[in-house]
Amino acid sequence: MDGSLPGPLRARHAPAPGASFGTAPLPARALDPGMGLAVARRTVFRPGDGEDFGRVADRVAAGNMALLGEAADPVERARLRNAIATGALLTSGRHLQHGDATQPGRNMEVFTNCATANASFTLFYLLLNGSGVGRAYDDELIAVDWGRAPRLLLHLDPAHPDWPRDRAALHRLGLEFALLPWGSRLEEFTADQEADVRSWIAREFWSGAALPPDAIRHRIEDSREGWGKAVELLESLAFAGAADRTLLLDFGAIRPRGAPIGGMQGRPASGPLSLIRGFANLRRQVIEPARRGAAGDAALAPWEQALLVDHYLSVEVQVGGARRAARMATKSWRDPGILRFIRAKAEGGLWTANNSVMVDAAFWEGVRAARAGSEAPLHRHALTVFEEATRCAFINGEPGFINGDRLEDHRTGSAWAKPVHEDGRDVRSARYQADHAVPLLAELSRRAQGAQFPATTNPCGEITLHVTGGYCVIADVAPLLACPVDLAEVTPGQVPPDLAAVWDARVEDSIRLGVRFLMRANLMDALYAEEVRRTNRMGIGPTGLHEWAWMRWGLGFAELLDEARSAPFWAMLGRLSEAAKAEAMAYAEELGLAAPATVTTVKPAGTTSKLFGLTEGAHLPARRQYLRWVQFKGSREGGGWAADSDPLLTEYEARGYPVRGLQSFPGMAVVGFPTLPLIQRLGLGKRLVTAPEAAPEDQYRWLALLERHWIGAERGNQVSYTLKLYTDRHDLEAFRAMLLEHQPRIRCCAILPSRPDHALGYEYLPEEEVSPGRFAALVEGVRDPALHEAIDLAHLQCAAGVCPI
Repeated sequence: MDGSLPGPLRARHAPAPGASFGTAPLPARALDPGMGLAVARRTVFRPGDGEDFGRVADRVAAGNMALLGEAADPVERARLRNAIATGALLTSGRHLQHGDATQPGRNMEVFTNCATANASFTLFYLLLNGSGVGRAYDDELIAVDWGRAPRLLLHLDPAHPDWPRDRAALHRLGLEFALLPWGSRLEEFTADQEADVRSWIAREFWSGAALPPDAIRHRIEDSREGWGKAVELLESLAFAGAADRTLLLDFGAIRPRGAPIGGMQGRPASGPLSLIRGFANLRRQVIEPARRGAAGDAALAPWEQALLVDHYLSVEVQVGGARRAARMATKSWRDPGILRFIRAKAEGGLWTANNSVMVDAAFWEGVRAARAGSEAPLHRHALTVFEEATRCAFINGEPGFINGDRLEDHRTGSAWAKPVHEDGRDVRSARYQADHAVPLLAELSRRAQGAQFPATTNPCGEITLHVTGGYCVIADVAPLLACPVDLAEVTPGQVPPDLAAVWDARVEDSIRLGVRFLMRANLMDALYAEEVRRTNRMGIGPTGLHEWAWMRWGLGFAELLDEARSAPFWAMLGRLSEAAKAEAMAYAEELGLAAPATVTTVKPAGTTSKLFGLTEGAHLPARRQYLRWVQFKGSREGGGWAADSDPLLTEYEARGYPVRGLQSFPGMAVVGFPTLPLIQRLGLGKRLVTAPEAAPEDQYRWLALLERHWIGAERGNQVSYTLKLYTDRHDLEAFRAMLLEHQPRIRCCAILPSRPDHALGYEYLPEEEVSPGRFAALVEGVRDPALHEAIDLAHLQCAAGVCPI
C-alpha cells in the first residue's frame, strides 16, 4: 500500500457549480502594486507566468482538475480558472505556487498548508515540504528518550565544494555556527579566531578514525526524503535504546550551497553545512545533556528533549530561505512540566514555534474556583498555570490557550476512534515510507487512543488535526473580488438588485468550486494517506471580510457587531456555510470518499490577501498605513549581496525600497514595502476601525459571531485570529480578567499584548507603523510607478479627514 487513494473515481451525478463565471476566459484581476506584486514575485510567479495572474489561474486549474484523470470535466475546469483569475477563489499560496499539470505526480505535502506530527522526523520532513506543523508535547504522547540515542558522528568529505578551505569560508562558518560574534567582518577575523574555527571543525567532524565493528554508516540522500530519513534513523535508534552504538552520518551527497532546488522554482539550496549544524546542535544541546541528566531531573524530560530537537531542526529549514518552518507547540495544562513549557520561549530561547497551553472546561472552572478560595489541588494547579501563562504572555504574547475540548474531533469523539496500525501505514507514501520508525509510530498511536487531548491544531490555530499526524488542505475565497464589475462603479451599500444577484451567485459558486478543488487535492499521494482517507478533511474560508461587508451592505465594523443592523451579512454568511458543507457532502459521495470531518475555517490568509491588498482572514486592518517587511534569503558580502542571495534583493534596493540584513536570522534580509491597504481606498473614512482602535471585547464578539454563523455547529474548524492588547491601556490584571471572561467561550484566539513598536524588543516587526508624513516620504523615495499609482497620497489625506476636492 502506498499513499494513493485506490480505485476508479465514480462518474459525475450532478452539474458542476460555477455557472456564474462562465467558460469563456475572463480577464485576470490586477495584483496590488508594491506589496501584492512583491509577494507574487516571491512565492507565486514562475518565468512562464509572465507576471500574469491569469496564467497562474490556467495552470492551477489544470493541475487540480488533472487529479480526476479522464473523469475531469472541461466545463468545471474553465469555470474554476475564471474563479481563480478574478481573485474570487484565491485558493492558497501553496496551490498558487506549485499548481500545474504535473500535480497528479507530485506529493500532497507540497500542497498542504496545515499538518501535525508526533515524531521529530515526520515534523522535519513536513517542514521541508513547506507545511506548517503542529505537535502536542503532552507527557503521555512522548515515547523517545534522546539520552538513549547512539554516539553521533558527522562527516563531510573535504573534497565537497562547501568544505571550508579559505579564510572567507572559515569566517562564514564561524558566523553561522555562532563561533564568532555576530556581525564580525572578514577583515576583523583574527588568526586566533581562525585557529579556533579550524579546531572546532577538527573536533566536531569525523575525519576517518576507526569505527566500532557494529557502527552504522548512513549516507544522506540529497532530497527532502533523504534528510527526513536521517532523522528517522537517529530517532528510531533513540527509541530502541542504542546508546552503546555509533551512528555515522555522511553529508557528502548533498548539493552545494546556492545550487537550485527544482521543486522550489529554482530557489537556492542551503547546502550540507546547514543540516550538519542541525545535527551538531542535537548532539550538543539534546543528546549529550540528556545522557548526563539524573533520573527524575525535571530539566530535559523527554517532552522537553522533543521540543528542543524540533526547534533545532526547524531552524535549519527556516534559515534555508525557501520554506517558512511554521510550527505550533502545545502541552496539556495537567502535565507536571507545564510551567517549564510556559517559560520555554521567554527563558529558553525557543523562538521557532507558536506555543499554547491546551485547556478544557475543567481548567477554567478550576481557575475560578481557586480564585474564589478553593484549596483543591487541581484547582490550585489550574490557577498556578493560568497566572504563570498570563504573566509570560503579557510580556511576549505566549503561550496562548486553546480550548481542546471545543475542537471538532474532540467534541465528536472521532479523534479517539483512529485505529492503531502496526505496519507503518500511518506514514507511507510513494515518496517516503517509514521503516526504522514503525515500532515507534505504533506506540505513539496506542498512546493517543487514551490521551486526554487526542487533537491539536496547526501553527495558526485554524485547523483541528489528530495528534499522531494529519493534514488539512485549505483555501480562501474573497467575496469582494467576486464582484463582476469594477469596484469603482459600486456605491457602498447601494448595490442594484441585478448586480447583487450576480455578485452573490459568484460568491457561492466560488465557495462550491473551492470545496471541490480541495477535495480533489485529497486524492493525491500523501504521507498521511491513511488519515486523509479517514477524515477527508478540508478548510475553506473567507478573506477580505471587512471590505465585502462595506461594499456589499455599507457596514463598518461597529455595524457588524449589531446583529439586527447587519442581519443580511450574517444571514448570507450562514447560508454560504451551509452551501459549503452541502457541496462537500455531495461531492464526497460522488467521488466515493468519506464525508469530510471538517469543512469551514478562517485562515490567516496572509499570502493570498496581500496579493490584492485585502484585510487578512477575519482580521481588522492592522494599521492605516505601514511598512510591511518581507523576508528574503540574502546576506551582505563586500559592497553588495552574496552570490546565493535572492536576486530580488538587488532589484528592490535599486528601486529605493528599504532593505536591511537580519542578525536574529543569519543569512536572511528584509524588504520594507510601503502599504496603504485597499480598505483605505474604499471610502470608509472615519468609519474605518483598525485593530488597535477596536476594543478587545468587540473583537471577541466578532469571533463568536464568526464561529456561530460561518464555522457552524458541525464540521467546522476554527477562526485564526490574533487580538492585540495594548499594555498602555490594560494592565496584567485587566488582561487576566479579560481572558477569564471571554476565552472559555470560543475555540481559540491568540492574544498579543503589545507596546509601541520600538519597545517590543524585536529586531523587526512584520508591520511597522509609520506616520503619514514618513509614509509619504518613503513612497516618494521608491522608484516604482505602479506603487505610486496604487498609493495616491490623496487617499492618505482622506484617511485623516482632509479629503481634497
